Order: sequence, then structure tokens, then C-alpha cells
Amino acid sequence: MNRSKQYITTLAVALTLLSCGFSPRQQSAMADNSSQTEAAGDNSETTKAHDDDGSSLADEGSSAGDASYTVPDSLLPLTKKGVPEQLLRRKAYVCSFNHTTLMPNWVAWKLIAANTDGDVQRKGVKFHPDDEVPEAYRVTTYDYMQSGYDRGHMCPAADNRWDQQAMNECFLMTNMCPQDHGLNAGDWNEMEMQCRRWAKEYGEVYIVSGPILYRGKHATIGQEHRVTVPEAFFKVVLCLKGTPKAIGFIYRNTDGNRPKGDYVNSIDEVERITGYDFFHGLNKKVQDKVEKEADLGLW
Repeated sequence: MNRSKQYITTLAVALTLLSCGFSPRQQSAMADNSSQTEAAGDNSETTKAHDDDGSSLADEGSSAGDASYTVPDSLLPLTKKGVPEQLLRRKAYVCSFNHTTLMPNWVAWKLIAANTDGDVQRKGVKFHPDDEVPEAYRVTTYDYMQSGYDRGHMCPAADNRWDQQAMNECFLMTNMCPQDHGLNAGDWNEMEMQCRRWAKEYGEVYIVSGPILYRGKHATIGQEHRVTVPEAFFKVVLCLKGTPKAIGFIYRNTDGNRPKGDYVNSIDEVERITGYDFFHGLNKKVQDKVEKEADLGLW
């Protein structure tokens, strides 16, 4: 089948070139190039079939780019059906923004060891509205004024010191949630630092953070826009270096000073609470194994 396709393609190219007046030598060279391109396409189909048999940890999927810090689509969360979502792709992260809550549903990024530090400082970088969001849903920093809540980063500034654009984009208001100051500056910040230590130790980790809304009426803040205040936050972390492992955490949106182990949950449990499907591109055996783990000792 593939050889027949290749022969037909080559013949078509040759006839086209002949009609355009190319020399036989030029025709031969360009037809050969067409055959190589067709062969490369055939090879990609073979590669996909190999991935589908579950022999790889995760399908590559499409992504915003091929940089080492890019999260493949196969490792982005699948948002619960019916939840409003505008997907925003940034240099360092991907955000699923909700036009109803005016918060991200989730923010996902890949943190590599080389990006855990850098010369870029957050000083002077201002919180700013996201122009990619329709104006009616474009939260501003004034919506948080006198609210009693911090503009809590989901993808933290300290994970973006490696690049100025990345730092600027992490201060977009679509990366923020109303967060208790004690949590933001305390246990949540400690977990962000722990994730950077894991990235340094293992070379890279995949992280997803976001708000949790329990059933019932939710508080809101805002001057022009009504931003929902979450009751809790989640963070899930995946490492595919060495023996694959994953872990989840759930933090109530209140002040506290507790050991990290008190917040540990399995990813299965975080999925049950949020309705999202994390790391769906992992082959089933690996996904089933790592998503039921809730053991900080493995890290």
C-alpha cells in the first residue's frame, strides 16, 4: 500500500515538473525529495502505532512548541464536561480559564532542573489583565483590592526566573486565584519550593495546580467583576524519570502551618473531587499505578 502511494506521488510530481519545463535532472532530484517526504510520513504512522501499543510512557501529543519545558497535550488535564474553558498557552505554562468563576480551572507546566533558578527577578513586574480573554471576563488587579485575599499564583513566579517573558506571563490575572495570605505565604509556598527541589533532584517534573469548589454557594470578590473564592486548592505532581511516580495535595483556603504529609492525597482522589482527568496520555498500566499512590516517602 505504502509503495503504491509513493509510486503514484512520484509519478504525479514528475508529470507536473515536466509540464513546468524542468530538466530531467531537476525532475529526478525533486521527485526523490518528494519520495523521502512521503516515506517520512509513512514512518510517523509506524511510530504512532508503536505508541498505541502502550510501550511508551506517554504519547507525545501536540503542544505549543518543541522546547524542553513544553507540556505535551497528552499530559494536560481533561477538563470536566460542561465546565467553561478557554485554553491559554504561555511560554512556560498552559492555563484553562473559566469565564464563569473568572479563575483558572487549572494551570499546567513542566519544570526542568535548569529552570529552577535564574537571573530574572519578579521585582517591578506588575499583575496585569489578560488581553486574550474577552473584556467582559477580563479580571484586573483592582478586583482583588480590599478583598482580604492575595492574588495567588497557580504557576509561581519563582518557577519562571529563567526567562523574562515567562516571568511577565505568570503575572497575568488568568494565572491568579483569591488565596488566603497565610496559605499563600506559608504551606502553599513551601510546596512550591518542594516542587523545585524535586525538579532539581529528578531532572524534571510535571505540575498541575488549581482551585477546588465544593458544592454549595461560593463567596465572591471584585469591583467590576465577580471573582469566585475557592474553598480549597489542589496540586498534582508527576515524575517520569526512573521509576514513574505521582502524588497529589489538597489545601484548604485558610491559614495553617502543618506538615506536607497532612495534605497528601492520591491523584485518583483529586480527580474524584475536581472531575478532571490528569495525565491521561500515560499508558494505562503506568497511569493506574501512579495515580493511586499517596506516599510522600516515594519522593
